[in-house]
Parts: sequence; structure tokens; C-alpha cells
Amino acid sequence: MSPPCHTSALLLVFMTLAIAGAEQSEERSCDVIGDESSESQMERALLKKLEPLSHMRFNVTVEKGKTENYVYHFRVCREVDSTSHDFGGLVQTDRQNGKTTVIGRINETQVFNGSDWIMLIYKGGDSYGRHCSGEKRRAVIMISCKRGVTASSFSIISEEREKEQECFYLFEMDSSVACPAENSHLSIGSILLITFVSLIAVYIIGGFLYQRLVVGAKGMEQIPHFAFWQDLGNLVADGCDFVCRSKPRNAPAAYRGVGDDQLGEESEERDDHLLPM
Repeated sequence: MSPPCHTSALLLVFMTLAIAGAEQSEERSCDVIGDESSESQMERALLKKLEPLSHMRFNVTVEKGKTENYVYHFRVCREVDSTSHDFGGLVQTDRQNGKTTVIGRINETQVFNGSDWIMLIYKGGDSYGRHCSGEKRRAVIMISCKRGVTASSFSIISEEREKEQECFYLFEMDSSVACPAENSHLSIGSILLITFVSLIAVYIIGGFLYQRLVVGAKGMEQIPHFAFWQDLGNLVADGCDFVCRSKPRNAPAAYRGVGDDQLGEESEERDDHLLPM
């Protein structure tokens, strides 16, 4: 084989290995039960909402006497062990003998929600033996709203395996991803106040720039409508005087000031006794 052909063959082998490694390293995600065309937009939206939890791993240990000692491993829409390629999203490990049992698989996922919770269901787990008519196991994970917490308190609630059918494992955990979006609490009055303050700011800033840059005003004259604001106090006083006074404006005062006895005609009458007779 000539050197160019040898080099091309090596490159082809390396490219094949790289593509195979990339496919193996890419983690699988949840696949909703049914054909892709029949998947609801709601389920897709919920799976996207759970995506921030996909990089996290959760474990819980359960001991029941000396006969049952298990560890449950859970991941949100990812395989617990991506090297086994068994789609196991929730796996049980027997600590006594090391046996591993898949409780639910991510390629048979159901998801729905309420106002402050999301329920994730993995079906298609390993078959029961003598319980539940030998049907496949199923994991139900209730994710409850808890603001400020990405994820916490993963625990197992119960295992329902005394029925003939529809047996399941029930787990729960807290996460902020299950919380509804917080609505704005601004009242109508607050909105009107913010709008009013914004308009005042635009008026002052815009008027100032116009007076300074266009009109060429300096000092206090840069204030928009400066003459009006300067006379506003007098206008308000005149308005109050007009509205609040209950008698004509030219009526004499109802009281006499301290110096009133020294002014006017009455003062002149009091000076008459000083004139010579």
C-alpha cells in the first residue's frame, strides 16, 4: 500500500472511532410514550422545564430490617449509567449482593403537572417476580414547588406492590422548577404613579435640554416654562383667596392692627384737641 493510501486509511479509522465515541458520550434524554407526532406540546414544555435538573444525581438509601437494604439512584431525563445503555432513569441497587434492578426507563416517560407540582413517570422497568402479576416496574416521582432551591429532599414514599396490577414506586423531591411564574403585584395606582413620574422626568429633562441647546438659556432660565413656575405660588394664593374667602374682597377687616389707631381719619380726629382754641 502506497503512503498516501495508508494515510487515508488511518484518517478514516480515526474518524470512525471519533464518531463512535461521540455517539457513546452523548447522553440520552427522556422520550415520551408514543410516536413523536403524537407527543403533546405540554409534555415537551414540561421536559424542557426540567432540563436544569438533568445534570444532577440523586440517591436515597432504604433499610428494612436485615433483609432489605437498597440504594435508589435517580436522574431527571438521563440514564443513571450511560455505559450500560439500558435507559435506566431510576435504578435500585441491593447493597447485600450488588444486584441492580431498573425501576423505570427514560424511553417510556410520562409527565404532567398542576399549579405547583410536576409528576414524572418512568415506565418499562424490570419485571416483578412474584408480585403484581409479573408486570414491569414503574417509578413515579412527585416534584413539588420550593422556591430558592434547585433540587433537594429526594426520598422514597412507598412501594405499592401488593396489588394485582398497576404497581409502582413513589418518590418525592422539592425543586424551584415546579413553581409557577411569579406575577407582577403592581396595582393600578402604582402603575399610574410610575407613569406620572416618568412623564414628569421626560418633561424636565427634555425641557432643560431644549432651553439650553436650542434657546440658549442660562442659569434658572434653563428650567422649562420658568416664568410660569415662578408665578405659580402667587396663582395658587390667588385661587385660595378667591375660593376660601366668604365676603367681598373690598370689605373692611374684622380686626384692627396694632398701629391702626395712629392711621387714617380717626387719627386726625384724635389730634383735634391739640390745636389752639
